[in-house]
Amino acid sequence: MKNKIVLLVILAVLISVQVALASDSGMDQLISVRGEVVEIVTHMTAEDLGAQAGSMIQERQVVKVRILEGNYKGKEYLVENNLGDNEYYNIRVREGQEIILVLDKTSDTMQVHISSYVRDKYEMYIIGIFLILLIIIGRVKGIKSIVTLGVTILVILKFMLPLIIKGTSPIFVSIIASIIITVFTLFVVSGINEKTVSAITGTLAGVLLSATIAYIVGKMASLTGLNSEESAMLLYLPGDIDLNLQGILFAGIVIGTLGAVMDVSMSISSSMHEIKSVRPDITIRKLMGSGMNVGRDIMGTMTNTLILAYTGASLPIMMIFTAYNSTMTDVLNLDVIATEIIRAITGSIGIVLTIPITAVVAGVLFGRRHKNDREGI
Repeated sequence: MKNKIVLLVILAVLISVQVALASDSGMDQLISVRGEVVEIVTHMTAEDLGAQAGSMIQERQVVKVRILEGNYKGKEYLVENNLGDNEYYNIRVREGQEIILVLDKTSDTMQVHISSYVRDKYEMYIIGIFLILLIIIGRVKGIKSIVTLGVTILVILKFMLPLIIKGTSPIFVSIIASIIITVFTLFVVSGINEKTVSAITGTLAGVLLSATIAYIVGKMASLTGLNSEESAMLLYLPGDIDLNLQGILFAGIVIGTLGAVMDVSMSISSSMHEIKSVRPDITIRKLMGSGMNVGRDIMGTMTNTLILAYTGASLPIMMIFTAYNSTMTDVLNLDVIATEIIRAITGSIGIVLTIPITAVVAGVLFGRRHKNDREGI
């Protein structure tokens, strides 16, 4: 019976996540559908087109495509696929390839355009492998992890993002979202006990402290929040939306730090719980010292994890600076670089501060429990 309830909960969460991820643009005249490349009718190169260097169109494919879903399923159309000299924007197709088509019904005659490659099914494959491994290796814990992951996605997509778009303070919303995610995740994974309470306390304290430091330093450094093309695109969202881009930047730091800090606090709390179970007579001071030692071992790898994650995300722009022999002064004073440095360092500070907070809270809670047990309370 218990297993059936767990499976029903997981099914409900996964369905909710799928609904949350479903896009509804409200643009009835522009419809995205799956299609397939039936045939490359013609392929003209720059020489065939007489294109000059730097012109918008360097190649042209005339492609026969077949629609695979929706009201136009099975119908075939000829589509002109123009390719420029910037491969980033090109969608170079081949016969038999699945693609995303946009059906433009804004005019009397429906126009069909190639929008992008089909990538979602491969994303589903890797997600499926991940979920299967969680269940096989984690068993009940793995199932709980799937549930908490689904809830985390729902909180971000259905609570955090809509409120920010409506104009609510991004920092306030991200902190509330962090509290919900942390409390739910740790209570589901580890139950309601001293170990979980100490981990929650350490996590929230570390995240709030790192967010505060990021906010103060970011204000002093005059970070704009316009550190990427995606951030700049927020300025052009439809409707009368006044977004706080700087606040969104700090909200991203809060959410980005949460996972690593939660991992550290739970590892320390769990280790101290095991030590207390094996050595129930250990003093609070020694227990806290053991927690600090565990935290110091975790600290080096976890701070490296954050730094390397942000470095990996910024690798292309770092390569550009290296190729052009930019000076360190020029690089460090750029908004995008300053943002990533502050993001990575404040996240690492959150991890470092989480260690003593979790160790102290866990030591006090476990020590009090042992004292109550001895007194028969």
